[in-house]
Amino acid sequence: MTKQSESPDCAGLKGWVDTLKFDDDGLMPAVVQDADSLQVLMVAYMNRESIEETIRKGLTCFWSRSRKALWVKGETSGHFQNVRAVYCDCDRDCLLIQVDQTGAACHTGHPSCFFTSCPAQLPSGASGAGPGFSLYQLYRILQDRKAGKPEGSYTAKLLSSGQDRVLKKIAEEAGEVMLASKNSDKDEIVREMADLWFHSLLVLAYHDIAPHAVVEELSRRHAARSAQLAGEMSSSGGDSTGRISSSQS
Repeated sequence: MTKQSESPDCAGLKGWVDTLKFDDDGLMPAVVQDADSLQVLMVAYMNRESIEETIRKGLTCFWSRSRKALWVKGETSGHFQNVRAVYCDCDRDCLLIQVDQTGAACHTGHPSCFFTSCPAQLPSGASGAGPGFSLYQLYRILQDRKAGKPEGSYTAKLLSSGQDRVLKKIAEEAGEVMLASKNSDKDEIVREMADLWFHSLLVLAYHDIAPHAVVEELSRRHAARSAQLAGEMSSSGGDSTGRISSSQS
């Protein structure tokens, strides 16, 4: 993996690119993924030059097989992809690029290019729903409402009413969740929890805090707790499963 912030002139990056396996035309497929929701947005092709351009500028750059030229995603539509990280697969012949997407990724206006499902019945009997709606998508909608202040928008009106009004809604919805839980009504719990999550995202949007900041904090706590448990096991002579080593038994 290489982070977008690495310089394309550094020896480490050049060595990493040298290990990649391009096809006979000097290309490899690149899967572009939303860094927050992990939704697959699109697939395009890259060559060595476009990879270096992507990492140097922090915006996805691909190779057009039809036009035989480099192209930056968003250069005409404004729907740029800010790169967070670049990975290669185990065979080193395919890339995964995690991005922050501006606007729609697909030229049709869809958030993802993958919105057409196969109509055939799967052997398992299951049916795919396609790329799902996510909290990250909702957050972006809230940010759009905050910036655009469209007439008739509940979100825009609530945010413009000030922080106290938003926080009052958090308290109200938290109480509704508690009552729904006491009633043991699962459908009601889902509905009230949806209201609570919605207004919690409004608090984040009010302060321009992206949801991934909360996820990162939870991840940090999990890592710290795991390290603490590993240290306790080590000091007590146990292993990561909690078993005591033979020397201590």
